[in-house]
Amino acid sequence: MGKGGESIPDEEWERFLREAEAGAEGAPEEPSARARMVARRLREETGRPEPWRSHQPARRQRGKGWYAIGLLVAVALLVVAVAPGRVVGWFGGGGGGGENAPLAVESELPDQPPPTEAAASRPTLEQPFRGSPAAQWGDGTAGIGLPEARATGWMSKGRVAQALQKTRDFLAASSLDPGVLRGERPGKAIALINPHQQDVQDYLTTAFRAPSRKNDPLLLFSRFEKTKVRLVGDAVKARGRITYREGKRGAVEVTTDVTYVYPVVRAAAGSDEVARTIVRREVVMSWDDPAKVVVEPGTFSLVSYKVDTTNGGCDTFTGYLTPEFSAERAASPPGDGPEVDPYDRSMSMETRMREAGDAGCGTATRS
Repeated sequence: MGKGGESIPDEEWERFLREAEAGAEGAPEEPSARARMVARRLREETGRPEPWRSHQPARRQRGKGWYAIGLLVAVALLVVAVAPGRVVGWFGGGGGGGENAPLAVESELPDQPPPTEAAASRPTLEQPFRGSPAAQWGDGTAGIGLPEARATGWMSKGRVAQALQKTRDFLAASSLDPGVLRGERPGKAIALINPHQQDVQDYLTTAFRAPSRKNDPLLLFSRFEKTKVRLVGDAVKARGRITYREGKRGAVEVTTDVTYVYPVVRAAAGSDEVARTIVRREVVMSWDDPAKVVVEPGTFSLVSYKVDTTNGGCDTFTGYLTPEFSAERAASPPGDGPEVDPYDRSMSMETRMREAGDAGCGTATRS
């Protein structure tokens, strides 16, 4: 309908469709259609002929260590749980309690995983990151590298700086916010996602109402069920970086690749066994030109998102991270999946997903 309720003439509507298909200026594009184009590009790169938001079920494996993959074309889930007797992470490098100097923020992927140490260093309530490389990581957003802004695509240097800050705000609201970590709905994070990207909005609505492999809120958000576990202390360690480039139609395409480490104990009073859940997320978002894409000011369109989770549950689609403690691990049957170091950031998420293939559950080499 036009202004005042007047209908658009057929010839005008047909012209609009032709221009939109041809990519002509002045023909804003629906963001969900753009997402499908990005998904098609990813399919051409990976050789997986699947439509946007379809998924390939993971192959189930039984085992103490879990490394499960539920692969979507642009939405990937990779899950790892910790196996007793095979975990060397309790002895990992980095120390704790200020024993080592903090690392500088990450500016590029490292060329090797962080080292391990021979001495036993179990985490405690006072030092929940003890024995983990994360002991040297930054707290929250301080561990996430933010690049220098420069004019890119349709955005000036100042606009790019704002987009990068809002991108980091999304990471904080989705993966670090105390309320969200306690299982609350991530309203601030959702408010930054383009409301006109209908397929993503449908996913968000379904994910919190009826979580499943296809519609899992953990793909984008970190949440624990507060009646079962609680975080230890006030700090979540993070390591990763934000990068950007010019994308389709002059958009600024931002990629975030961050690993978060959450120390938790059982919710019951007096619990003192500390376990760690490790989540690595890669989220690609497009800050679109509103003259070319239907978007609300201050919001981005999701392009893709991948998740790699250690000790957060394997094929348990409850909408919450479900870490195991020693009693659960001891009762689990032995695992036979591949071994994975959750602290190894030397491999890109794309490579990690490709190498994992359709493996179901595997073993983390450390926590």
